[in-house]
Amino acid sequence: MSDEIIKEEVSGKDRRSFLNLSIFISFAVAIGGALYPVIKYLLPADSTKGTEGGETFFISADDVSVGSAKLVRYKNRPTIVVRLKENEVYALSAVCTHLGCIVKWHEDAKELLCPCHAARFDLYGNVLGGPAPKPLPAYKAAVEEDRILIREA
Repeated sequence: MSDEIIKEEVSGKDRRSFLNLSIFISFAVAIGGALYPVIKYLLPADSTKGTEGGETFFISADDVSVGSAKLVRYKNRPTIVVRLKENEVYALSAVCTHLGCIVKWHEDAKELLCPCHAARFDLYGNVLGGPAPKPLPAYKAAVEEDRILIREA
């Protein structure tokens, strides 16, 4: 009879330990799931991925009219080409340095705006306002004949 009582006590402790461990793991996963987006928001995006050197890219000059911008893929990364005058063109990474959203050209303000957290950049990629920690990477861009050439700065 005493063996049965001991077995019940041991099995009861095992169940209680298992339940306590299950509850602890559940809370740890829930807290981790809640903290991950907060930490991701606070840490800036890595803007150095995928920057191999030596490539030249071109688009037709007719694709970007004077006073407008066009989003293209240079080195497999979103790049924005802005053309203010006939022979004045700028090319910048379109990936915001805050969290990696794609910036948009606002013709009225003559600046790039991030739609996610309102970071603002000038034509050279410099931060004008918002949470972006550093400027947008710039590329060399030039109008040659009927093409716009883009290459590493």
